[in-house]
Amino acid sequence: MTRLLCLILMCALLPRAGAAQEDRTTFGTGASRLDVRSTTDIDIIRPVMERFVEANPDLSVNYEQWGSNNLFRNTRDACAGRIPAADAVLSSGVHQLVWLVNAACGHTYRSESTAALPASRRWRDELWGITEEPAVIIYNLDAFKGDDVPRSRFALLDMMRNRPDLLQRRIATYDIAASGLGYLFAHADSLEATTFGAMLEGFARVQAVATCCSSEIIDAVAEGRFLIAYNVLGSYVASDSTPNVGVIQPEDYTLILSRGFMIPRTAPNKAAAVRLLDFLLSPQARDALRAAGLVMEHDPSETALLQSARRPIPLSPPLLVALDQQRRETLLSLWQGAFNLGVLP
Repeated sequence: MTRLLCLILMCALLPRAGAAQEDRTTFGTGASRLDVRSTTDIDIIRPVMERFVEANPDLSVNYEQWGSNNLFRNTRDACAGRIPAADAVLSSGVHQLVWLVNAACGHTYRSESTAALPASRRWRDELWGITEEPAVIIYNLDAFKGDDVPRSRFALLDMMRNRPDLLQRRIATYDIAASGLGYLFAHADSLEATTFGAMLEGFARVQAVATCCSSEIIDAVAEGRFLIAYNVLGSYVASDSTPNVGVIQPEDYTLILSRGFMIPRTAPNKAAAVRLLDFLLSPQARDALRAAGLVMEHDPSETALLQSARRPIPLSPPLLVALDQQRRETLLSLWQGAFNLGVLP
């Protein structure tokens, strides 16, 4: 009986295959299978992948949706040969992809399309930036109008100082311990913003909530359970059908994320993966990505975000600093000290 109980306990502790996978679907009916593991929501990427399989009828795409931290661990384990690899990885956790490429987990490829990318969106011909997505502040349209809308971090700071009762537990953002994307944005803020320390102090003052996940946060802002959410990925708002949500690209600076595409070194179907990569960089896919909210519009009007306020997050070795253990522990300690970690109100 004791041996049986031990065996049951050991089996319960073993990781379940696919347990960290959030969702999956199949596009196309072709005989050659392309396995894609991605942090991009299926509903957002669907029209893009449908165009791809229409243009490549010999392929079918097994598309798996993952959280960024779990996808990083999965791809790292595949690189070490512990589990089968995907053919392509598309992730918003670009600091994690830089780590993987630096660890010799990527496959080298070069084409006219990849060579045409700006230097900030390609690294070592093994990692390529596909999208252009701003990190935005969103707000409930019933709560703020006109000059009351905080269009910069400075304005948000003033609001947290002057109207703490209004904002008490009504500001949200990602839990950076659980979200690779949220951690990346917080790391970029800590490097970029002269306001970073003051923002943490303001979040602590109003008992801001660090939580999960994008769709839940957006819904809560639309319903008025939260009034403001900070550093939400703009593509999720652009593609979300929920009304009553305003979007701000902060005028002091706006972080611009380009989701990274990597072909694992051990990918079984590299030929299909490079076809997907070149497609994603084509004008046809660019139009579909823009319609899905994954490529930001460049508004030439005087109300547009100034070029000087755009802060692209480059795919480059300095992102490795974000994964330094001591730096990560320091940032997590500062962040968790400011936030009321928990569930949505």
